[in-house]
Amino acid sequence: MKRALLSVSDKNELVPFARFLTEHDYEIVSTGGTKKVLDDARIPTISIESVTGFPEILDGRVKTLNPYVHGGLLGRRDLPEHVATMKELKITPIDLVCVNLYPFKQTIEKTDVSLADAIENIDIGGPSMVRSAAKNYHDVTIVVDANDYSQVETEITAQGHTKLETRAKLAAKAFRHTAAYDALIADYLTEQVGLKAPEKLTLTYDLKDEMRYGENSHQKAWFYEDALPQHYSISQATQLHGKKLSYNNIKDADAAIRIAREFNEPTVVALKHMNPCGIGQAECIEKAWDRAYKADSISIFGGVIVLNRTVDVATAEKMHQLFLEIIIAPAYEDEAYKILAKKKNLRLLELDFSKKNENKKHEIVSVMGGVLVQEQDILSEQTSDWKTVTETRPTKKQLETLMFAWKAVKHTKSNAIVVANDERTLGIGAGQPNRIDSTKIAIKHASQDIDERAVLASDAFFPMDDCVEYAATHGIKAIVQPGGSIRDQDSIDMANKYGIAMVTTGIRHFRH
Repeated sequence: MKRALLSVSDKNELVPFARFLTEHDYEIVSTGGTKKVLDDARIPTISIESVTGFPEILDGRVKTLNPYVHGGLLGRRDLPEHVATMKELKITPIDLVCVNLYPFKQTIEKTDVSLADAIENIDIGGPSMVRSAAKNYHDVTIVVDANDYSQVETEITAQGHTKLETRAKLAAKAFRHTAAYDALIADYLTEQVGLKAPEKLTLTYDLKDEMRYGENSHQKAWFYEDALPQHYSISQATQLHGKKLSYNNIKDADAAIRIAREFNEPTVVALKHMNPCGIGQAECIEKAWDRAYKADSISIFGGVIVLNRTVDVATAEKMHQLFLEIIIAPAYEDEAYKILAKKKNLRLLELDFSKKNENKKHEIVSVMGGVLVQEQDILSEQTSDWKTVTETRPTKKQLETLMFAWKAVKHTKSNAIVVANDERTLGIGAGQPNRIDSTKIAIKHASQDIDERAVLASDAFFPMDDCVEYAATHGIKAIVQPGGSIRDQDSIDMANKYGIAMVTTGIRHFRH
C-alpha cells in the first residue's frame, strides 16, 4: 500500500480527502487532533507513535521529528542505496503528506495575545515535514492547502498518482507556505525585542487580486495584501458596486484615504492622480462635498472621492451628476446607494473609519535592486508647537486655517503649495521642479476666491523670498512653512514688508 501522512490544523474538507485516500489504497498515518477527527469519522489510521516507536513528549512539542518519519519522506526511490537503507532500517516510504501549520497568524491577530501563547503556536515539526516532503517532490506529493485536494484527487483517480509537474508546483507552494510562516514569526519576534533595522527584512504578502493590467495596458500587475492586514486600508475595504479596481485606482484610493485620515470633522477629499484636487470641511457632509467640489470643479472629473461620514441622499444626488471613478465612505444610506449604483461602472467602497488610528506599519517602496523602508508620515502636530517669525501674529482663526492647509499640503506631491480658507482648499500647486511655479499654479487656481481668510502652506522651506512676495501681492494673509533655509530671513523680511503673518513648523512634509 501507499502511505500518506496527515497532520493539519485546518481541518476543512479533511475527512472527505482522507476517505478518498483510503479508497485508493493509501494507509494513513496521523497525529493528535487530526487522528481524533479521522477516528471519529471511522477512517482507519496509524498513530505516529506506531511509526516512530516513541511517544509524543513535551506537551506535543516533539512527535514527528524522527528518522522513521523524515527517512520515509526524504528517501529517494531512484537510488538503490537509499532503498536498501530504508529496507534495512524498516523505514516505510511516505508517498503523500498533507500538513498545514499551527495557527500562528490567527494567534497574534488577537488583541490580548501573550508572548507565551504566540511562542506555543510556533510549529516546528510541521514545517520540517513540509520541507522534507517538498525537497523530495520527485517521489512525494506535498499538500499544504485544502484548495489543492481536488486536483490531487483527480490525478490519483486518473492514473494512480499525481503528475511530476503537479508535485513540483505543490513543492514550490509548500516552500512559499513555510517561508511566509517563518516571515511572520521573524517579524513578530523582531517587534517584540524592539529592533528597528534588522539585518534581514522578512516580508510576506497574500495575493489579493490579479489586475487587468498595471499602470499602462501593456504592463501586468498583481495586488498583494499584508499577511496581517491593516483594517484602514483599501485591501480591507468592501466593494459594494462597480467595476473591478485597477492598479491606478488602488494607488489613488490609498492616497485619498491617507488624506481623509487627517480630519475628524465632516470632510470630503477629492483626489486625482495621487494629488488632492479639493478638500472641503463643514458641519455636515453635504456642505463639505459642496466645498470640495467648488475647490476644483474641473479636476474632480474622473476623480476619487472620500467622505468620512455616511453618504446621505442629498450628497449622493450631487455626486451622481458627475463622472467619478471611486467613492469611499464608512456607509451609505439605502436610497443614497441606489442613486449612486445607477452608474454600473462607479466603484462604491465601504471602509471602517473607526480603525483609522490603528498602529500604522512602515511604508515599503520598491527601487531597482531593492526596497526603501520608512515610517509613515503620521506625526501629530499642534499649532502651539509652531513659531511665529514675523511682526504680524496670526489670529486664532488663521492658525486653524493654517493647520487645515498644512494637513492638505502634507499629502501633495513636492514641490507642494496649498492655498486655503477655513472651509476648503482654494488652489493646489503640486509636483513642480521649483517652488515658485507651484506657488503660481496654486494662486492661479485660487485667484477668484482669495480674500481676508486666505492662507498658504508650503511643504518645505522657501529657498528665496519670491514665493512670499508673489503670495503677498496676490492677497495671501498668512503662511505656514517649515523654515530652515539659510535665506529664511529674506522670506521673513518680505512677509514683514507686506504685513503677512508667517509661522514655521520646524517639520517638512516632502512627498515624492
